[in-house]
Amino acid sequence: MSSALVVGYDPQAIPGVDGEALRAALDAELARFAEHGIEAAMRLVVFDESAESTLISSLTGHPWDVVVIGGGIRKAEQLLPLFERIVNLIRRHAPQAAIAFNTHGGDSVEAAQRWL
Repeated sequence: MSSALVVGYDPQAIPGVDGEALRAALDAELARFAEHGIEAAMRLVVFDESAESTLISSLTGHPWDVVVIGGGIRKAEQLLPLFERIVNLIRRHAPQAAIAFNTHGGDSVEAAQRWL
């Protein structure tokens, strides 16, 4: 069975966003992976000192086939350093994994499938 790790920005940390509604949508997307026969997990991070250790733990805890980096991390200019850190952590700690990018939280399955 193929496997995917989805890395996204924690919706609870985004000012002015309904974090619970966004989290429900992300959970629904995670369930879609199972419907497509893909083992998947999601790791939500914030831009602080915990991001690196959290990601390393997730990246090394399973031999992922693909890591999907969410648009919330890539599209926010102020998160560029976090995005760079994530890409480099994937290269170091999950070198076997392809890196994919979604356009929004509802197409992570399709982003992963491009590389599976």
